[in-house]
Amino acid sequence: MNGNTQRSDSTMANEGTLDRLEKRLEALESRIAYQEDWLDTLDQAVAGQERRLTQLERLSELLQLRLREQRQLLQAQGDGPGEGDYRLEDEIPPHY
Repeated sequence: MNGNTQRSDSTMANEGTLDRLEKRLEALESRIAYQEDWLDTLDQAVAGQERRLTQLERLSELLQLRLREQRQLLQAQGDGPGEGDYRLEDEIPPHY
């Protein structure tokens, strides 16, 4: 009888361990699914920011071009600053 009892106790212990492992596995799978969803959300946000940054860079280039054209027109008309007043730092923002 003791032999059967030991097997029974051993089987119950294994079942308890198996139940705990299954619960841990389910918890881990749930966390991974949540993290994958969150990663997809972040990826979409970064892609959107990259598109917006590209648009803003292009807009900045166009505005700089327009500003140069306007400065040249004013200088050609004689209404703008003379050549001696021109400074490169006026053309390039200080953070570059």
